[in-house]
Amino acid sequence: MLTIGEYRVKNRVIAAPLAGVTDKAYRAVARSFGAGLVFSEMISDQGLIYQQKKTAYLADIQDEDGLTALQIFGSHPEYMARGACILAEMGAPIIDINMGCPTPKIVKNGEGAALMKDLPRARQVIRAVVGAVEVPVTVKMRRGWEEDEDSYLELAEIAQEEGVQALTLHPRSRSQFFAGESDWTCIRELKKRAAVPVIGNGDIWSASDALRMLEETACDAVMIGRAAMGNPFIFREAVALIEHGKILDPPDIEERIHTAIYHLDLCIGFKGEEVAVREMRKHLSWYIKGLRGAARLREKITHATSRAEMVALLQEMLK
Repeated sequence: MLTIGEYRVKNRVIAAPLAGVTDKAYRAVARSFGAGLVFSEMISDQGLIYQQKKTAYLADIQDEDGLTALQIFGSHPEYMARGACILAEMGAPIIDINMGCPTPKIVKNGEGAALMKDLPRARQVIRAVVGAVEVPVTVKMRRGWEEDEDSYLELAEIAQEEGVQALTLHPRSRSQFFAGESDWTCIRELKKRAAVPVIGNGDIWSASDALRMLEETACDAVMIGRAAMGNPFIFREAVALIEHGKILDPPDIEERIHTAIYHLDLCIGFKGEEVAVREMRKHLSWYIKGLRGAARLREKITHATSRAEMVALLQEMLK
């Protein structure tokens, strides 16, 4: 059983933080299919400090039924500490520090994966956040900045020395982005050395991949990201296989469509119809991926402007 601070996670299957994806509605869907722990989108320390409305929404976990970690990003120790305090005041049970995001707009400010190039600053950031809050702090990192660079081991040692209570490793370098294959041997090496729980992330595309990562690396839990976009069923399948040794049938078309509509309605409830319809276009396109007629329907979904129109398009797939 995975334990982070005082929190016992109900299983070893975790929904990864994904910018622009893992909002309140997505998290509710992920939980409904069994994810034991879910993460927010990454949240700006500056956005929290300056009380930006969008940032406050990203950090809102009120009335969520389950364990949610809030992920913060930044590079200034004082600002990160202040932002973490705000998250704790908003009820964050766990605060995760993003040291793995590879996108140019993040790393150009020395944030995300760029902190792996400046380990003294990374230490300062971790120390500031851990010292500012009483809730457990975790760190999500990549293998390093350049390909085949193993700075994750030094960063992990620093993080543990500063009081971090769990580590997540995506074993690709920043220079790889999502190209090539993630090197799971890095997760195994980290697990051998770490005194805190290690969560493995990267290239889990099926329940069997999730089980294989646990077996090959001995990590404490697996984190699933891109494979769950439009496919929250992977959480159910992974939990069944890992926890109970059961292989579940994949969802049929009806379940996929009904889940897509459920996700749409949740989003409308949280954000209103106009915003939700716009933001759900990508999600609905993911839900229908691989189905007959999906390409034609995807084009129509991108121009839909109401719930009624979206639901009618989805129901076409059932005919």
